[in-house]
Amino acid sequence: MNRVEISVLQPAAALRAVAETWHRAEAGQDVTPRVTFGSLLELFTAITAARMDLMRCIASHPGLTVAQLANRLARDARDMQADVTALVDLGLLERDGKGTLNAPYDEVLIHAAIRDAA
Repeated sequence: MNRVEISVLQPAAALRAVAETWHRAEAGQDVTPRVTFGSLLELFTAITAARMDLMRCIASHPGLTVAQLANRLARDARDMQADVTALVDLGLLERDGKGTLNAPYDEVLIHAAIRDAA
C-alpha cells in the first residue's frame, strides 16, 4: 500500500525527522513520504474535510479534470481549482500535462501528538 504520513511537529522534531529520513534514504532503506505542519491550525487549514473528500474522489476516479471533479462533488470550479492547487503543491495530488488528476497515495496517516516529546 502506498501511503503518506502527515504530522504536526515542533521545529526541532521536524528537523530530527528530516535528518532521520535523509539517513534512511542514503542507506537505501524504504522511506515513507511525509508532509509536516507546525501546528494543528496549519494542518486543518491545509487538509480540510472538503479536500479529503476530493482526494478520496480522485483516488476512486483517477483521470478527472478539475471541472469534472467540481461537477462530481457539486462544488464551485474556482474553489475546486484552489483546493486542487494546494493539494498538488503539498504532493498529495498529481496533475499530468493534460490537466487530469491522480492520487499518488492509497492511504493518508495523520499524526498529531497532544503532548510535546520530552
